[in-house]
Amino acid sequence: MATLLLPVLAILLGFALLIWSADKFVLGASNTARNFSISPLVVGIVIVGLGTSAPEMLVSSMAALENKTGLSIGNALGSNITNIGLMLGLTAIFYPLQIHSKILKREMPVLLATMLLTLFLLWDQYLGFIDGVILISLLFAMLAYMVYEAKRHNKGDVPQEILDEMPEEVSKKSAIVWLIVGMALLIAASRILVWGAVEVAQFFNVSDLIIGLTIVAIGTSLPELATTLAAARKKEFDLAVGNIIGSNIFNLLAVVSLAGLIRPSHFDRVVLTRDFPVMFALTVTLLLFSIAWKKGKTGTLGRLEGCLLLLGYISYMFWLYKDMTAL
Repeated sequence: MATLLLPVLAILLGFALLIWSADKFVLGASNTARNFSISPLVVGIVIVGLGTSAPEMLVSSMAALENKTGLSIGNALGSNITNIGLMLGLTAIFYPLQIHSKILKREMPVLLATMLLTLFLLWDQYLGFIDGVILISLLFAMLAYMVYEAKRHNKGDVPQEILDEMPEEVSKKSAIVWLIVGMALLIAASRILVWGAVEVAQFFNVSDLIIGLTIVAIGTSLPELATTLAAARKKEFDLAVGNIIGSNIFNLLAVVSLAGLIRPSHFDRVVLTRDFPVMFALTVTLLLFSIAWKKGKTGTLGRLEGCLLLLGYISYMFWLYKDMTAL
């Protein structure tokens, strides 16, 4: 077991550095953008939005560079499954959430469409360069549309939910320092984490995909749990649920695309027969729970629904365990 100690410490250190450095990178990037007179609206949607997915994106990139496509895809799909089943399930148990119709009419259809498109592109069991180009292009198109819609509806004013997520203002010098330090540590933390994850996978003789779906997915999803719990505690229910849905869209468009752009590769068929169906099932379950079935009522994600989502996640973990032991 002594040989396992260093990889486990690398994973723990990698997670801690990822979360801390991602926060500092967003702080530096957003303030640097402000200093160059970039609109706060653009900063809030583009820089803060991409920055919160930086851990998954960097881990996916480093895994792809080391020809570990399974870990990259597992991180993306596993994070989505973890976000809904574990993170949102736990949040609903402690803080029942009211779901407003605009999330169901706007964000949820985009997530469902993104999942269908990603499934279509990956159906041949090959994540190629063209697949990556299509997904990353859609990501930038979506960000541009979000900025356009925000400007059109708010007529120049920055929406309050974006202002709430903006980091504190710092000096120009501090912004550049945090931008450089944050990016450097993000890269270092990703490399450390990927090395530790691969070593653990080899020690237990399991696939990189399994490690990506479990340990790595949980670790890189921790910021979403903190953000969602904080929003739910303040009764900002749209922000709590919207944060999870937005993160899941980013994971498919940004995280999966980077793996295809950096190292096109084939992957295990089980991604399409086990992991995608589970992701779809949890997403559709969330949609059904969120619908207000009685006219004039608001959809509620209560403790019962939270327990069912959590049970779904635990069942999926058991499924993965059975597949691991069957190898």
